[in-house]
Amino acid sequence: MPYFCHQVTYTKEAWARLMANPEDRIQIVRAPIEKLGGKLHTAFFAFGPFDAIVITEMPDNISAAAISIAFAAGGSVANSQTTPLMTAAQLIESLRKAGHC
Repeated sequence: MPYFCHQVTYTKEAWARLMANPEDRIQIVRAPIEKLGGKLHTAFFAFGPFDAIVITEMPDNISAAAISIAFAAGGSVANSQTTPLMTAAQLIESLRKAGHC
């Protein structure tokens, strides 16, 4: 299954709710990811332009888009970016194919 990097920025209202009721949001997003046939590999909170970075393995691009849309539709996300990822083996295969085209 393909890997994806989801980078998320929370709204200020979401931060206010989390301050009032601290909870592990990573565990909460695990269920919808798994419902789409995906797997949450790891997640981090970060300083900078994104507040959370989540690495998932999803069945396909449509499922990755669906979870990104669901994150955005929940109302707590101000900005999100989803980036498809490749393993080193996939990069090598791409390089070989590039050499033949």
